[in-house]
Amino acid sequence: MSKEQPYSTLQQEILHKNPYWKYVKETYVLADGHSQSEYYYVHTHGSTIIIPLLNDTTMIMVKQYRYLNQRISIEFPGGGISHAMEPRENALKELREETGIIAGMMKPIGTFNPCNGITNELCTVYIARELHFTEQDTEETEEIEIIHVPLEECASMIKHGEIWDGMTLASWTLFQTLQS
Repeated sequence: MSKEQPYSTLQQEILHKNPYWKYVKETYVLADGHSQSEYYYVHTHGSTIIIPLLNDTTMIMVKQYRYLNQRISIEFPGGGISHAMEPRENALKELREETGIIAGMMKPIGTFNPCNGITNELCTVYIARELHFTEQDTEETEEIEIIHVPLEECASMIKHGEIWDGMTLASWTLFQTLQS
């Protein structure tokens, strides 16, 4: 078993940055204390995913086109955190923007890393209840359709490939642990 933190960072270089993330190259010393290696990764301020529960049997999801996969994706609302926000504040903002929902109750249910070999991002998942509907306020690049999904249909939608987004799958898994 290796040490919990066996590597020491020697140098860090930001190769590219935008409002959402930084692409970083680090040079580090391996556990032997002599050998060096390089690691490239995406640094973010984290993200949030929200599972809005309309009632005990129905949740709100969003349907949107995902450019990288060139297809429609059914997902829970959510998004990246800017450097000046806390996760709960970001979750409330993303829920309002993507769905037009203002939540009276927002409860954190867990945190996960969406791809720990590529990013240091941590995603915090919330359950939203006491939903009040207003108008969506999406970003220019987003065309989001709100859909009502019965809880009992979600597993079937996953099985049949209708829901394929990894962050939604991980969030659904966290939600399911509360149900057992």
